[in-house]
Amino acid sequence: MAESLQTGAATLEEMRKEALHAGGAERIEKQHAKGKLTARERLDLFLDNGSFTELDMFVRHRLHDFGMQDNRPYGDGVVTGYGTVDGRKVFVFAHDFTVFGGSLSETFSKKICKVMDMAMKVGAPIIGFNDSGGARIQEGVVSLGGYADIFLRNTLASGVVPQISLVLGPCAGGAVYSPAITDFVIMVKNISHMFVTGPGVVKTVTHEDVSFEELGGANTHATKSGVAHFAAEDEVTAIKQARQLLSYLPSNNLESPPVVTSDDPPDRELPDLDSLVPDNPNKAYDMRHVIHAITDHGVFEEIHADFARNIVVGLARMGGKSVGIIGNQPAHLAGALDIDASIKGARFVRFCDAFNIPLITLVDVPGFLPGTDQEWGGIIRHGAKLLYAYCEATVPKITVIIRKAYGGAYDVMSSKHIRSDINLAWPNAEIAVMGSKGAVEILWKRDIADAQDPEALTERLSEEYRQKFANPYVAAEHGFIDDIIAPRHTRSRLIDALEMLTNKVDSNPAKKHGNIPL
Repeated sequence: MAESLQTGAATLEEMRKEALHAGGAERIEKQHAKGKLTARERLDLFLDNGSFTELDMFVRHRLHDFGMQDNRPYGDGVVTGYGTVDGRKVFVFAHDFTVFGGSLSETFSKKICKVMDMAMKVGAPIIGFNDSGGARIQEGVVSLGGYADIFLRNTLASGVVPQISLVLGPCAGGAVYSPAITDFVIMVKNISHMFVTGPGVVKTVTHEDVSFEELGGANTHATKSGVAHFAAEDEVTAIKQARQLLSYLPSNNLESPPVVTSDDPPDRELPDLDSLVPDNPNKAYDMRHVIHAITDHGVFEEIHADFARNIVVGLARMGGKSVGIIGNQPAHLAGALDIDASIKGARFVRFCDAFNIPLITLVDVPGFLPGTDQEWGGIIRHGAKLLYAYCEATVPKITVIIRKAYGGAYDVMSSKHIRSDINLAWPNAEIAVMGSKGAVEILWKRDIADAQDPEALTERLSEEYRQKFANPYVAAEHGFIDDIIAPRHTRSRLIDALEMLTNKVDSNPAKKHGNIPL
């Protein structure tokens, strides 16, 4: 009996050693030569030291045709299991490009689906490391069905547990839709590629000559398409980014985000903010200055930083608590809302609401961006997404009007009318249907036309309009603004409001789901 156990242990050790080096030394060297890590190296970097428990190490594909019967490596091209990040449980899967180019098979898919199902049962985040040549051609429709099995679980897990996708190599065809459903996509410059159809097909069909990087590289998706939330310089940076993101998030939608001890005084005054906003309402400033001033130690994890730069979104801590921050950016397109900004903002608001992260909105918006491109592109439909997201959100919502809040954009940017809990304004804030100059040109059109000095009259009437209507005091009289505060007190008032709203309970009418204008 003892001899049998020893023989079995030796056999097991051999199998384990084979599984750990399934791709072989030559393929591992090729992976490194491309500036890429292996699947196991990525998991070692991401997870707490020694915390990884691997599942299904000995799974092998079942195909016995197309010359595959003698090529059945353990693991079948994907490493799956669970571990911890900063002591908190997470579930992971990592494509192994050294085995069949990371191509997805039936058993490959089943391994991923198993850890996703487990993550849902125990309420823990799912982190995927994508580096795959696509569907395993030898398996045909079975491999395609495997992708669909994963897509279904991505969808069911959405809003239940956080999902982060690191794209660390090729991700093409149908495979792109798994990362697209997840909460965050992190790519690596000059290494990651995502596209539905590759450059060769594009050239054949549309006669466009485009490179892999131009078509679906990290910079393209971080700046133009908005598919990537982060474009990292290298894999190590990308993996650190994923760990950092998790630090702000709860493990699931039934928990509150983690609270850390902060030694940044909650009542810290911010005298620099008193003079931040230019006297000239047409001059720009950087909303990030406000954000860095109010957050704990000035730390702000900006998301989608290079996409739709007229709105800023990201995660931070205030008084040690995680918050989601949304701010119009006067330094780009004057902070006007356009199609991309509306989509970016709406997605972030819904994410925060799904995972119990309070929302802080910093408003300086002259309205929606005008023009035929915007109107024909559906700014009405897309702008409604941001409005819908704010209306639907039940987490604590606090708004500060920094300078401009004009027209429908005032309503959309978490106004009191759409269930914002606390609405504050700086003394020089302008809340009106439109800018004072535009208003007087409509209201006193004939007077201005008949005036000896139209410009002087316009300026005088604009100032009168601004004094009477475009200020926060009228809104405060109606209770639409809860208080008008000195800029230097913004941090302390926000943290006080967050504390007051800690046990907030709000709900939406019972329904299967709403019909957001997608």
